[in-house]
Amino acid sequence: MAFYSKEHEIKGKVALVTGGTKNLGGATAKELAKHGANLFLHYHNPKEEAAAQKFAEELKSNGIKVELYRAGLSTAEDVEKLFAAVKAKFPEGIDIAINNVGQVLKKPIVQIDEKEFESMDQNNNRVAFYFIREAGKHLKDNGRLVTLVTSLLAAYTPFYGAYQGTKAPVEYYSKTASKEWADRGISVNCVAPGPMDTPFLYGQETDESVSFFKTCAMHGRLTKIEDIVPIVRFLVTEGYWINGQTIYASGGFTAH
Repeated sequence: MAFYSKEHEIKGKVALVTGGTKNLGGATAKELAKHGANLFLHYHNPKEEAAAQKFAEELKSNGIKVELYRAGLSTAEDVEKLFAAVKAKFPEGIDIAINNVGQVLKKPIVQIDEKEFESMDQNNNRVAFYFIREAGKHLKDNGRLVTLVTSLLAAYTPFYGAYQGTKAPVEYYSKTASKEWADRGISVNCVAPGPMDTPFLYGQETDESVSFFKTCAMHGRLTKIEDIVPIVRFLVTEGYWINGQTIYASGGFTAH
């Protein structure tokens, strides 16, 4: 019996990746390009335009189409425009949607002001909800939706309450969507990496806390981007039967 069939290949399919030109999003885009997927890559910082253009040209060497889209994603309208832009460039429709948008804050609850909390709620909670909602409207039947969350959802720890609390709802949006769209064959999952060796982590941590994180996982190291990319790729290909789940990929940093 063959466990991998052509119907789960992504060659020629269309993938939307937010934060798709660097770090985890960029590495995911490279992996999808290697398997022949056409890419619509979102980024938000205008200072990254030249690097994003260079990255897109590199990806095109795989014989695929690559479109770039620069915009902030903070409102429902922003996300609606994002999906409309994908459909304008790829009228054949969207097969895969991957959301990497997120913001981290490490701070005691009593020190978090309204502006900080609203920003966290906007970037981690509301944007994720709108992304999932729009994916449900625009993904083709048998599409794949993956949202990046955090393994801290399974941690009992101080100082990360706003981050954990604004990421936690995404699990439930994803579970609900997976049930609502099951008859369309759309799988909806979350991937929860451990503390990753990227700039996203180091802005919040001290050398001491990073060293401690390393002691909590296999091989005494942080999670690497290369640890996560194959999991995301698996979920959008032959891992289609996984649905409504949060995959904790932390090397044992936390367990759920």
